[in-house]
Amino acid sequence: MRLLRTQVARAALLGVSFALVAPLPTGRLSEPAIARPAPDSFADLAARLLPAVVNVSSSQTITAKNGPAGPEMPVFPPGSPFEQFFKDFLNRQKPGKRGGNDDQQPAPERRAQSLGSGFIIDPSGYVVTNNHVIDGADEISVILQDNTTLKATVVGRDESGDIALLKVKTDKPLPTVEFGDSSTMRVGDWVLAIGNPFGLGGTVTAGIVSARGRDIHQGQYDDFIQTDAAINRGNSGGPLFNMDGQVIGINTAIFSPSGGSIGIGFSIPSNMAKNIVAQLKEYGRPRRGWLGVKIQQVTPDIAESLGLKDASGAMIAGITDGGPAEKAKLKNGDIILSFNGQPVKEMHILPRLVADTAVGKEVPMTIWRDGKQITLEATLAERPTDTQLASADAGKAPDVTKPTDIAGLGLKVAPISSDLKDKFQLRDDQKGVVITDVAPNSAAADKGLKPGDVIMEVQQGEVTSPADVQKQVEAAKGADRKFVLMLIQREGGVQYVPLSLGKMGATKEKQRG
Repeated sequence: MRLLRTQVARAALLGVSFALVAPLPTGRLSEPAIARPAPDSFADLAARLLPAVVNVSSSQTITAKNGPAGPEMPVFPPGSPFEQFFKDFLNRQKPGKRGGNDDQQPAPERRAQSLGSGFIIDPSGYVVTNNHVIDGADEISVILQDNTTLKATVVGRDESGDIALLKVKTDKPLPTVEFGDSSTMRVGDWVLAIGNPFGLGGTVTAGIVSARGRDIHQGQYDDFIQTDAAINRGNSGGPLFNMDGQVIGINTAIFSPSGGSIGIGFSIPSNMAKNIVAQLKEYGRPRRGWLGVKIQQVTPDIAESLGLKDASGAMIAGITDGGPAEKAKLKNGDIILSFNGQPVKEMHILPRLVADTAVGKEVPMTIWRDGKQITLEATLAERPTDTQLASADAGKAPDVTKPTDIAGLGLKVAPISSDLKDKFQLRDDQKGVVITDVAPNSAAADKGLKPGDVIMEVQQGEVTSPADVQKQVEAAKGADRKFVLMLIQREGGVQYVPLSLGKMGATKEKQRG
């Protein structure tokens, strides 16, 4: 299934996965569940809120692709009778179709227009919408409920969180709405969505909160409210209201086979949005907290190898030089169990917690290290740009030589030499031990290890020679571990990989027989 931005819906469904539903409990509930009655009407609430919800129209000048493939095909709803008509027409317009003339005229410029929604949060003319509604626009207009059109300028944009703040000039105070507390919303609560679906103008739909904390893999800060209130293309940037008329979400995306609502819409929670909007208003950009770590999920295999009871937390698989984590003495292999008093059950929770924390704040963290919990404190910095982060990635290392079989794991490893650097295109400053061979059907092959991968740590201890690797593997075996944990550097980055020691024993038995 593909996620569709409500402003520009894209391709069709690719597939759906289903989870088994737990059986109903057989015992009786101690107290009967009672639902509050539905409102008799949403009319009074809608009438109060509609004036503060606006249509956002953005346009940009683009050059038509008028090369050998001919002019661009307009986009029509699937099955539209105009689709085949325009296809036939454009085929006749391709170069060479008339009189064999292949001369091409310069591609003409044209205006592309995009329609979305937004809402006014300040009577002086501040408007909130989605970043993707105005992305790339060279002209933005805000249309009020009374059809007054006002030119808008961009105050600030947050691409990662898909939020934009606009400002319009007005000679009178505008109607406004205010942010509410999205953390108080429960699954089953009534909500109201208002927006501009398909460019029709102010439209009201009602539904309930279907789920909380949805991660739809659109970014590292995903924490969406899911609702079944109808949300369609053009609703992007519009508000999701609670029954007190407060904005508790910004409607941003839908799951859909066609771009139309099927009752699965997603909204950015107001508690996340209002912090970003305040930063955009003050700084023109988001100022997110930053710890300076790369993380990975703690699997049951990793948890077992480190003596951790539950497979929870975020495991540190890289630390940025000079960042807050390094200054706080965090290490590769540390598992962050809680951050600023909030439990970190899953890896994806940590980036949101860090990003929502004020820059410069000192926060406590509970860490799993060397088989026990410890507490450290870090002072968060402002998250650098992606370009700055990319240029800051580096390490230092020694140069050494010769291959060794790590018995039972199906690995051959060697010290990093100039020849191996050239062969596997390793960095000059790469440290660790390079894998030169992986046996089929081995523990290493099961985990996808391959020649050219570099082992940087084993059981959270740095390794610089094959002997270091062998020593740590034997120590893990002697401690009755089922897995040995290795920090692997590969093309995709750095990752902890647990290798089964059970498979190692099976391999030895075969060799004896």
